[in-house]
Amino acid sequence: MRRILSAAAVALTAALALSACGGGSDPLTTATTSAAPATSGGTAAKVVVGSFNFPESVLLGSIYAQALQAKGVTVEEKPNIGSREVVYDQVKSGGLTILPEYIGSLNAFVDKSTTAKTKDEILANLKAKLPPELEILDPSAAEDNNSLTVTKETATKNNLATIEDLAKVSKGFVVGGPPEFKERQEANFKNVYGLEFKQWKPTGDTTADAIKSGTIQVGNVFTTDPKIVLNDLVPLKDNKNAFGAENVVPLVYKAGVNDTVTSTLNAISAKLDTATLVSLMKRIAVDKDDPPVVAKDWLTQNGLL
Repeated sequence: MRRILSAAAVALTAALALSACGGGSDPLTTATTSAAPATSGGTAAKVVVGSFNFPESVLLGSIYAQALQAKGVTVEEKPNIGSREVVYDQVKSGGLTILPEYIGSLNAFVDKSTTAKTKDEILANLKAKLPPELEILDPSAAEDNNSLTVTKETATKNNLATIEDLAKVSKGFVVGGPPEFKERQEANFKNVYGLEFKQWKPTGDTTADAIKSGTIQVGNVFTTDPKIVLNDLVPLKDNKNAFGAENVVPLVYKAGVNDTVTSTLNAISAKLDTATLVSLMKRIAVDKDDPPVVAKDWLTQNGLL
């Protein structure tokens, strides 16, 4: 999580923001054809592209997969697998070759004692701490950050603008997020902000709706979730940087990729920014378009297909 997450609408297209982490159905099919070995300079390789169990990750996985197929790479897709706790080891073992990741959440997972928060700090730490089997490629400008989000009414009533402000009322609040949210963030929130909550609820993809309905008072909503704007919610400012930067980056099993794979994924990262990610997620979460269709449209528009 992203993270958390993970992350990550801006004026309904640029602030529409989902959850590290809404969504579309899972229409992706697994493509399996004969494999050619990955070699340093070749154009044919068999790769397996996985994704986490939330729509934005499925979208990013489809973008990677379709772009690679267009370059003649044999691709098998395994979408919507599960949380980082489930998926990471599959990449490390080579069962998955490529995974769309979020730098801050990956860094916190790999290095439990990390204090890195900025993009440069996180990237440097990841390069030092990732196991030798794994590598991150070029990060994109696109970020899907974690947030603690409340309704506008809750923010106004309790004078909440920052997560620090939340500390004065958090003991009376129920907080929600992905199933792994409490394990990942409870100690972090307490150490950084002194936050203690009345109860933690696993709300997953329904977190934004649960905030609006009052089932929870505060939730971990990813900042590319369109429901932030649609539900008139307020992400609280992370004024002490409890959450790190969350740029989207391809995580790869090094022995399974070649120059064609690397250059194709880096070309995607070069064109992907936050406003674009928000607009793509709006099509999935609000318009109910299928992730592979949205992925294909974006790749075509950017000359990557």
